[in-house]
Amino acid sequence: MSIQIETQVLVLGSGPGGYSAAFRCADLGINTILVERYPNLGGVCLNVGCIPSKALLHISKLIQTNSDLNEFNISKNITNIQLDINKIRLWKNDIIKKLSNNLNSIATAKRNIKIIYGFGTFINKHTLQVSCDKEIIKVIFDYAIIATGSHPTSLPFSPNDHRIWNSTDALELKFIPEKLLIIGSGAIGLEMSTVYHSLGSKVDLMEASDQIMPILDKDIINLFSKNLIKKSINCTVNTQVHAFNSKPNGIDVITTNKLDPNTKKTHRYDAVLIAIGRFPNSKELNLDGIGIQTNKNGFISVDKQMRTNISNIFAIGDIVGNPMLAHKSIHEGHIVSEVISGKKYYFDSTVIPGVIYSDPEIAWVGYTEKEAQTKNIKYASVTFPWNSLGKAITSNYTEGITKLIFDKNTHRIIGGSVIGLHASEIIGEIALAIEMGCDVEDITLTIHAHPTLYESIELAASIYNKSINT
Repeated sequence: MSIQIETQVLVLGSGPGGYSAAFRCADLGINTILVERYPNLGGVCLNVGCIPSKALLHISKLIQTNSDLNEFNISKNITNIQLDINKIRLWKNDIIKKLSNNLNSIATAKRNIKIIYGFGTFINKHTLQVSCDKEIIKVIFDYAIIATGSHPTSLPFSPNDHRIWNSTDALELKFIPEKLLIIGSGAIGLEMSTVYHSLGSKVDLMEASDQIMPILDKDIINLFSKNLIKKSINCTVNTQVHAFNSKPNGIDVITTNKLDPNTKKTHRYDAVLIAIGRFPNSKELNLDGIGIQTNKNGFISVDKQMRTNISNIFAIGDIVGNPMLAHKSIHEGHIVSEVISGKKYYFDSTVIPGVIYSDPEIAWVGYTEKEAQTKNIKYASVTFPWNSLGKAITSNYTEGITKLIFDKNTHRIIGGSVIGLHASEIIGEIALAIEMGCDVEDITLTIHAHPTLYESIELAASIYNKSINT
């Protein structure tokens, strides 16, 4: 059975970018259809990414709080907690279900967006064919927004073994391995190391480059590495994985180190998480068939209005390339909606913050010191240590720093990094300051609440301000 429907805007994919675009289009009075291949709205972020990982990281924080109370020796009733993994899994899934249902309600009841569940493929530049369970639906559109996201990268030699995971598998909490190897030390790898360590696994991290999170400055990473050592999480850099051998009682992982490439080592683990990046979901959309340009990795090429080389088709989110971040996708979705409505909107944000919600959290925005050096920018960096910060001391979290990067000529802030408790919340002020073109005095003359963690921004700026005025 085949059905044909017409709409002004078709949104393909219901992740943060997709649903944000659909909601904004509807708010602007544009007739909108949202197509989603999976049973639940929300994409990777809500179902198998941002939200479930943050739920599990919250559990990790509660476990750490229990450990802190024992360390302080202030309670007679705190004992070793017994975790019920099944209940944690159910709790996590309930959060996902609640948020997905909320999205559905907002889309249909509040905005009258039609949702079609099925797999969409472009027939031409104005038609999408959606394969549903019992029917084929052809959607004729004036404009299309492609927001199909990405999927985890695998290793070509990985065997079909339920103990070799991608990020989706790790978030399912299938079991808690006694020994877990995480290959890759990006956001997913570091966050999952926090989760599984707190749940009782002995965690090893392996990274192919010469430091974890290579884009970040060494002082930030050195502090994070000290925390890994404190937790007995072993991290090896310059390490390449060459093969997996499935055994009845574990996975044998064969590795070499770049500094000694002729010596192979074998390590046995109960589970292995591969967290080495993501690829775009673009192969099955028939993009080549309708002439949409992609690069060699399948990412769609767009201009500053998120428009592809076909004028009525836009693309947003992971499918257009790095950084693959939900908040970037949301912003792009809003831009496209305004463009379709006839406004002259462009993606012209100065900076996009990045966050790793590990323990400790790491957040950065704008230039790192490393990047400023690479681009020959005359800069000054200043760091404020949290062991001098009242709120950090009362929170038992003094192992943190707030680092700011200033342009030496203009004294404007051009970058910042934070490592420590709630770094994800602190980075927002730095992002706004860069976006607004603030100089050092704009920050130092802003009264910050005390005692807080975010006042470390003012304190760091004050150090720089004194250095240029003495």
